[in-house]
Formats: sequence, C-alpha cells, structure tokens
Amino acid sequence: MAEVEIAQDALIVHVEGMDRLFALRSRLEIPLSHVAGAQADPEEARRRWHGIMERGIWVPGSITAGTYYQEGELVFWDVHDPEKTVVIRLKDERYRRLVIEVKDPQATVARVNEAAATVASEST
Repeated sequence: MAEVEIAQDALIVHVEGMDRLFALRSRLEIPLSHVAGAQADPEEARRRWHGIMERGIWVPGSITAGTYYQEGELVFWDVHDPEKTVVIRLKDERYRRLVIEVKDPQATVARVNEAAATVASEST
C-alpha cells in the first residue's frame, strides 16, 4: 500500500511496509506540474497483463509491485487489493503512470486532481 502526500509543489508517494522491498522504492516525488490527473480504477489492477517487469514482483491475485513496461511506457505499480487502486497519470516524467493502492481511493483522487488543477491554473 502507498500513502499519497501533497506538498507545496510536489506529489509524494510513500511506499509502505514490505512493499518497499518488493517495489524496490520507498518514495516517489513528482512535481505537481507533471501530474496530469488521477482516477480510481480497480479494473486496471484486475487486468492479467501488467506489462514486462523491469524490476519488482508479481504474484497473481496477491501483489503487483515495481517498475513495468506497459504499452511502450514505464509504469510504477504497488497494488494488493484492486478495489483500492488509483491511477495517477504523469507527463514529462520517467513513469507515465503510477498504479497504486491507497486506503481511500476517492479521497486520494479528489486531493490529487484538486492539487493538479490548482497548479495548472496558476501557470496560465
């Protein structure tokens, strides 16, 4: 599971517990200006094909964590429970998407989208 923090000018994803070992990352920090949006998407995590694993772990029905090549893009995964999946779309970053499990998907999506919209409106 991951925790999403919105800092003044960054989105910070804290990878929690043993998932740090599985995903080989403990934290991702993305400028808010590079966040294109977020959505709750359990179906993304239910798909059987997550891409070609660069590094991480995949145990069907249990965990997908790490870096994957998916449809020509790098995607970061940290999901156990598909029902709690949030997909965060990025631009101008190494990863094109972050597919993560959070405690409250709807609240996380609202916070991420609000922060991204605020940054976008300030830059215009």
